[in-house]
Amino acid sequence: MLETLVILLGATAIAVHISRRLGFGSILGYLVAGVAIGPDGFRLISDVEQIAHVSELGVVMLLFLIGLELRPQRLWALRKPVFGLGFGQMLPTAAAITVLAHLGGLHWTGAAVLGAGLALSSTAIVLPMLGERGLLSSSAGRDSFAVLLFQDIAFIPLVALVPILADGEIPRSMPWLEVLRGLGVIAAILVGGWLLVPRIFRAVGGAQTPELFTAISLLVVAGAAALAGWGGLSMSLGAFTAGVLLSDSEYRHELQADIEPFQGLLLGFFFTSVGMGVDLDLALDHPLHVALAVLALVTVKVIVNFLLGLSRRRDTQTALRFALALPQGSEFGFVLFGAAVANGALLQSHADFATLTIALSMILSPVLFAASERLLIPRLLPPQQETAYDVIEEEEAPVIICGFGRIGQIVSRVLHMQRIPFVALDKSSEQIEVVRRFGGKVYFGNPVREDVLRAAGAEQAKLLVIALDDTEEALALAEMAGRHFPHLVILARARNRRHAHLLMDRNVTRIVRETFFSSLKLSEMAMEALGIPPDEIERAIRVFREHDERQLRMSHAIYMDEDRLIQSTREAAQELAELLEADRKPATARTVEQSTPA
Repeated sequence: MLETLVILLGATAIAVHISRRLGFGSILGYLVAGVAIGPDGFRLISDVEQIAHVSELGVVMLLFLIGLELRPQRLWALRKPVFGLGFGQMLPTAAAITVLAHLGGLHWTGAAVLGAGLALSSTAIVLPMLGERGLLSSSAGRDSFAVLLFQDIAFIPLVALVPILADGEIPRSMPWLEVLRGLGVIAAILVGGWLLVPRIFRAVGGAQTPELFTAISLLVVAGAAALAGWGGLSMSLGAFTAGVLLSDSEYRHELQADIEPFQGLLLGFFFTSVGMGVDLDLALDHPLHVALAVLALVTVKVIVNFLLGLSRRRDTQTALRFALALPQGSEFGFVLFGAAVANGALLQSHADFATLTIALSMILSPVLFAASERLLIPRLLPPQQETAYDVIEEEEAPVIICGFGRIGQIVSRVLHMQRIPFVALDKSSEQIEVVRRFGGKVYFGNPVREDVLRAAGAEQAKLLVIALDDTEEALALAEMAGRHFPHLVILARARNRRHAHLLMDRNVTRIVRETFFSSLKLSEMAMEALGIPPDEIERAIRVFREHDERQLRMSHAIYMDEDRLIQSTREAAQELAELLEADRKPATARTVEQSTPA
């Protein structure tokens, strides 16, 4: 077992690293690693089923974590897109694949099973693939999640319908025992997630006993999945339901932190096991048929999903992302085909062929999505129209504000209130339109260019305010202004201490760190809330501010030497503690003196 684990970890580490470097994401790396070390590859691992059973917990944990992010109110709000998009994707896709399978020689029963199974898409592939690119919160990501959630729900009746397809008739009596068992499992998960599990977490003291909390977290996920499986339901759906029920719990974040490491590793092993299950012999024996099957599956799903996206009034870019996120088969298809073979609704040879088609579509899907993100999506983005910079008339305003973001806007509003003329320069045309409403002279232009700054009246102005967001542009502007307009007084906004030191290198001494004064004010409010006397608050803020500004100037000479800078910071912290302590003693003495009767 240890040798198998070493092979798995080694193969996936190499393959995932290469896949990510090539821009295809990690999922393709897991799948390729599985093919390489599996029975049809280098045969380093032969017991694929055992690994697959364990790694299925990765999919279960993924659905549990998704449930933690979806509170019941939000889930209820998603009901329309879930069922609207779900039915809109499932029915036409299944119908089209069923017809193609029948035309390929299958009986209607087997074709219907294949159509239903191949219409499903892989939650385990789609969500991580979108998450790696930060697209889960996009319109395409939300639509994809809605379809996948519907498919997880639809998988239950699909499995139940397989025996009916095999017999060709609706059973005369309802299997009440199975129905009651399923309802009982749902009730157990609801009651346990709503009432029992939070009480268990409170009993063990939450995160105060981390190893016990982790064990119970894993037990909750595995228990919900096992209950659902015993009741004939989807294990993933059981875990998802448990996650939704616990999404309002005070332990939601601890649960997420404990489950995520296991989920990532086991989900990777799941993809690896899928790769191991690829029947390369079957693919080599019938390469044309396999290629046509994969091409037909991907084409049908892309066309249906793309048209569905457009029908939802999505733009072309969003519809294409949605379509290319869901063209692969699903891990649920393996289960559905197995049930169909057991009930005589599908031949084993057809199930093997369909399983191979799903596995190959899983390998192809990340490649297609990555290629579209690199080649197609950028071309569908609206063209960026270059807007010519404003022609700046000769001005005599005493102040030039370069950059009209958060800080530049406030400076301009205060100056306008005091009726001080200014000229504002910014490369963002949207920002420019805002400041023009205040009556100031605002222009669209790049303040780093000497000719633009000269046209803004830099030769006559007295003050230059540098409030650019980009630190490199701010440094370039400071250097250029100091060289060509040395008479200007420069006030600069710095993002942090290093940016302040770099500005000092360019002889800029009037610097405001953007979070410094707001942090001091927040500290002052915190001490007020704690009941500290106002005079002590004032002294503490004053001492800290003077010491920090002095330390900033002193450390300028050594900020490039990390060792000396660390030593200086430690010494400064000790000096500040001594200053505060020395300042506290006279205050204490005064308090005692005032309280002593004369």
